[in-house]
Amino acid sequence: MIIGFDFDGTLVDSYSMIEEAFKRALEKHYSWLPFKSFWAKLFTKIELHFEKPKYGRHNSKVKSPFFLRTKFARTWFEERAKMTEILDNADELIKKLKEDGHTVISFSAEDFIEGMKEKRLRIVGLYNLFDDVIIFGKDITLCEAFQLLRERYGDEIFVWVDDKPWRFIGRGDENTEFVWYYFPPTAKFVEEKRELLAAIPHLHVIRDLWSILDVIDQIKRERASIST
Repeated sequence: MIIGFDFDGTLVDSYSMIEEAFKRALEKHYSWLPFKSFWAKLFTKIELHFEKPKYGRHNSKVKSPFFLRTKFARTWFEERAKMTEILDNADELIKKLKEDGHTVISFSAEDFIEGMKEKRLRIVGLYNLFDDVIIFGKDITLCEAFQLLRERYGDEIFVWVDDKPWRFIGRGDENTEFVWYYFPPTAKFVEEKRELLAAIPHLHVIRDLWSILDVIDQIKRERASIST
């Protein structure tokens, strides 16, 4: 199987340090600025606004807001990466899945600044663990990223793990299994539109990453029963 993991909110917690990263970036670039805590809170609210889901919209590429095209923004991303915490010993899970014979890839969106997602993957020490890295949103859309996946791996079962299940809507094919990793900061958006989850076939829900092993066993049993 191909196991594809999102990054933010799935393999790592990069949300709880957003505000502190803004403070550090302000200290570095605008040390003279008063009320840094206030500005950090304001920037955090703006950042979280861009995290809100766009249900079913996957055919466009992300354009960077003007305030994220600066040295300040780059510093913020880098400081955020330095504080990012790996969830559920995800690095060990990736190794385990590879030992079990699966192909494990990173399948996630770019960070507005070109090349930043790869840099953050490297900073937290996950990049070299993956068999492949597919990053969408900047140069290619999510739809194009899925097409690329199929070009590389054919019709092999793709287990897509993401804390943002709205990305699943209208995507995938009969050989795609969707796994929603329940991560509270983003799960709140799902609760507002929970009825949309009914439109996602082959949907599994997990609350810790190691439960993916149980999901894989379940998929094998279900696929075997269908084939017989």
